[in-house]
Amino acid sequence: MDGRPAGRYPGAMRNHRASERSGERRPEPARRVERTGRTEPAIRPAPAGRAGRGGGPATALAWAAASILLLPACIAPGRRETRVEPPPRAPRPAAEATDAAARAPSRGGDAIVVAGRRVPIGTRVVLWTDPGGYDATSTAPRFGPVGPDGPQGLRYRPGRGGDPREVVDLFVVHYDVCGTSEKCFEVLHDRRGLSVHFLLDVDGTIYQTLDVAETAWHASEQNGRSVGVEVAHIGAYPPGAPSPLDTWYVRDAEGVRMRFPASYGDGGVRTPGFVPRPRRPEPVRGVVQGQRLEQYDFTVQQYDALARLAAGLSVALPRIELRVPLGPDGQVRDAALPADELSSFSGVVGHWHTSTAKTDPGPAFDWDRFLVRARASRAALAAPRP
Repeated sequence: MDGRPAGRYPGAMRNHRASERSGERRPEPARRVERTGRTEPAIRPAPAGRAGRGGGPATALAWAAASILLLPACIAPGRRETRVEPPPRAPRPAAEATDAAARAPSRGGDAIVVAGRRVPIGTRVVLWTDPGGYDATSTAPRFGPVGPDGPQGLRYRPGRGGDPREVVDLFVVHYDVCGTSEKCFEVLHDRRGLSVHFLLDVDGTIYQTLDVAETAWHASEQNGRSVGVEVAHIGAYPPGAPSPLDTWYVRDAEGVRMRFPASYGDGGVRTPGFVPRPRRPEPVRGVVQGQRLEQYDFTVQQYDALARLAAGLSVALPRIELRVPLGPDGQVRDAALPADELSSFSGVVGHWHTSTAKTDPGPAFDWDRFLVRARASRAALAAPRP
């Protein structure tokens, strides 16, 4: 879930999910990324004239006013998009969709569900039918009434128009710009009428919101051929400009950690007392879609869980290869793929590879680390069991 890097902060925040309900059809790792190399703290001090974490009443008031404009993109209502996907099958009534969810496998544990079959992946998975799970098949808001203008009906398209093992060949990695899976689901499901197959929280918990055999609305024209995951993260922003990075990351005795807004409470994080910390303590800068961005890394727990998820998907859906789009220099492509390349590519892509308007999962995402672990996990899953 991401907006246009140029104006995404704050103006373009309305566009973060602007075109995810589009039609269906097809897109190789390493992007030029650098550490900041700065000697200044990872948490930038507040510029003159703006309150940081202290200051007098005047500066504090100014910073509070600015913060209203700099809310995370996931809070913004977003504009509705026009679906251009092939006509779906007749939508199931809400009651029928609910019944279908009730019939789905209800045992979470360490398994995802692919076409009704449990696929163990060796890490914690909470299914949409489990207590505390997030159910994208429901037509009711998860977090209470949203008013008459809220989304109505299904948030996904039933089925794939064919056997998922033959149709699905992309795994799309997003960051959610919400910071937690709880907030992400609230925004996608309750406010925008969109969906994604998996949410990956800061503690490494994977939430599956619907069967992979269903078409989620998360990647526009690639919806029909893809599985999507929203990784909890507040996003990437132009260096030096005020951004949520200023307040979402703070230093303590052990280094840098995330700090949720007071309105989030514990953020719905499943691991009691978990303190989310970026894998690398300093912000990472890099170029995506021709624009220079800065971002903190994901947590170690997220990398490990994401690798296991990708491995499990590649076993269950063999057309999803554990490879990413590479340029002639052997580096991960840092921009959207041309339509012909995208249509012929099968494997793992960032959201930015599918659209020029997207920048997720951002310059801090370590493709090499992810791929090494995903391939090792796949080998372990595919090995004969005694």
